[in-house]
Amino acid sequence: MRRIVPLLCIAALVACSDNPSVPTSVAGPRLSVSAAGPSSYVIDFTGETLPATLAADIRSAGGTLTASLDAIGVAVASSDDPSFPARASRIRGVSGVDPDVVLQWVNPAVAPAEVTVDESDVVEQSHEVGGHETFRLVQWAPDAISAPAAWAAGAEGDNQGAGARVAILDGGIRSTHIDIAPNLDVARSASFVPGFAFNADVGTFWHGTHVAGIVAAPANAIGTVGIAPRATLIGVKVLHNGSGSFSWVIQGIVYAAKPILEGGAGANIINLSLGAGFPKNGPEAAHLKNALSKAVTYAYQRGVTVIAAIGNDAIDLDHTANLIFVPAMSPHAIAVSALGPMGWALGSTDLDRPASYTNFGQSAVELAGPGGDFVLPGSAICVKPRLPSGTVINFCWVFDMVMAPCRGGGATSISSYCWAAGTSMASPAVAGVAALIVGKNPLLKPSEVRAILRASADDLGKPGNDDFYGRGRVNALRAVQ
Repeated sequence: MRRIVPLLCIAALVACSDNPSVPTSVAGPRLSVSAAGPSSYVIDFTGETLPATLAADIRSAGGTLTASLDAIGVAVASSDDPSFPARASRIRGVSGVDPDVVLQWVNPAVAPAEVTVDESDVVEQSHEVGGHETFRLVQWAPDAISAPAAWAAGAEGDNQGAGARVAILDGGIRSTHIDIAPNLDVARSASFVPGFAFNADVGTFWHGTHVAGIVAAPANAIGTVGIAPRATLIGVKVLHNGSGSFSWVIQGIVYAAKPILEGGAGANIINLSLGAGFPKNGPEAAHLKNALSKAVTYAYQRGVTVIAAIGNDAIDLDHTANLIFVPAMSPHAIAVSALGPMGWALGSTDLDRPASYTNFGQSAVELAGPGGDFVLPGSAICVKPRLPSGTVINFCWVFDMVMAPCRGGGATSISSYCWAAGTSMASPAVAGVAALIVGKNPLLKPSEVRAILRASADDLGKPGNDDFYGRGRVNALRAVQ
């Protein structure tokens, strides 16, 4: 079976099942770009402030101001007048006006079945953190970065991310999921997708739910466990069904980074498991890219560590001279590549193998994390244990992917889990390690969090900066020592 990775999220998604079925085959990486609407524009200003007369200026140009991001000097406007971009460009301080575009940032694909858990799956917990989750024995990713050792190294409750606030800028988050709800700040979660709440999406997978679970599914003796099981999650919806406009993402970053007292989410860490490639030096969407970079820089200046997936196109970004992948390659973002085993269920112990799909390049990748893979040949079936009893049955290659919470197929489903693979899964693993660092040292600046992540990473590949590993594969234990 051919398994090809779409842009950013997953090569294939397959859910757990006692009767495994072949997952949906998906198209190769394609970036779908279209106008967010014939009347939506992003207006980029030369400075970081907006004129007091902006609303009136935009009206005079034939438009309506729909969003004003004073903190970064970006505005969003609507107009049905074809001459609006030219007229708005003449507003004092405007550096450029670009149509707001909708990107297929994530290409959703999901198999029809998933596994669920219920009260009979709960195991009485001991002092071992995360050791009794239903599917812990098929979660190779936490072990790959020494997360269990990090949890065990702290006093009770330490080294688990308590106090860290991680904003998940993504699609909808299943807010009632048993492995999401305990750590989710519903009050500060928000949506920038018109007409949809932060906990709404389509399909049975829900990319944002999976990503959130990788970061901080609690150690509650059921389902799976996240890298930072006591961190707080904040759902910031900027995608719907995998698509999202630049203005939604930009607004989401600014909101996540603002302190609570200023009406924001008060995040310490932002995870961006989304991205798109653009010509580096061309005029295409130049002001959109600049506005996005300004948002990431704003987050950094407000004390927020921004972590982003580098993409799933298997592109050598060192030798693709005119391509930039944003937001991962935006200033102050930490770009993450993906690693994954091939044949883990058959006994392979190499968890640091570069994933077949990951983008790479010394100029682009800063750190690596477990993202999973799906290239093990054949369709052999493997059986792995679940806790407290029973088995998980699926194709052997599926176990090379990353398991985490998902939406599930039932209308009231709150306990479903799926496998996925991609840099979208690697980025939240790194964000989880960042949450462990912040939980232990809440006053650290983003530059200090970044320095610890780099210094504590295992230097793999060639010494120093490496095409696939960057500064190394994150190591949770070393990060909190």
